[in-house]
Amino acid sequence: MARRLEPLTLANLGDVPGPCRSCVFWELDPVAGRHASRAGDTELEKEAWLSQLLLDWGSAGVVLTVDEEPAGYAIYAPAAYLPRIQAFPTAPVSPDAVVLATGRILPRYLGTGLGKVLVQAVAKDVLKRGFRAVEAFGDSRWDGPGCVFPTDFLKAVGFGVVREHPRNPRLRLDLRSTVTWRSEMEAAVEKVWGAIRPEHAPPAPVTVRDALLRDDPR
Repeated sequence: MARRLEPLTLANLGDVPGPCRSCVFWELDPVAGRHASRAGDTELEKEAWLSQLLLDWGSAGVVLTVDEEPAGYAIYAPAAYLPRIQAFPTAPVSPDAVVLATGRILPRYLGTGLGKVLVQAVAKDVLKRGFRAVEAFGDSRWDGPGCVFPTDFLKAVGFGVVREHPRNPRLRLDLRSTVTWRSEMEAAVEKVWGAIRPEHAPPAPVTVRDALLRDDPR
């Protein structure tokens, strides 16, 4: 099973799963989102949002393919580019963090660990850009695919709650802390980028920053 990660751009936006391709839940505030939906302009709004963000900040997502077929994606950006954040009761996010807004793994790939691969790829890119953390809003009542990550999933991949809420807690993955999943993270992310290194003797414990910046294959 050949897996590959690519930055999200206008060229591969079409590889994002159907409902998400034209969804502007995060990209517009609630009022503007409703207007765009009624006018049938959500797909154009999505493209305009991504185009502006690519110019201002660079790629704001990652697309995962398996055997050349789309398998999942994740979108992340600074809070200023995600107007929907202000509608969450646990906003605002910390100024040193990038927001992991949304993502999905297609049903046939669930349970294969690809969700964690996406989060680890996001963390690696965010740290390279000089941020200290990734934050996300969880859905503690998640009962099916939606625009917000299940809280349990975020906790399972290393996020901790920084502001409690019965429905939408805010969680944080601190990229400065010491990690125990360093080897697993490097192997998973670098394998899908096609850059597996020869094995070496285990080094001394390192911080997340050291682990994520080491031997970037891109």
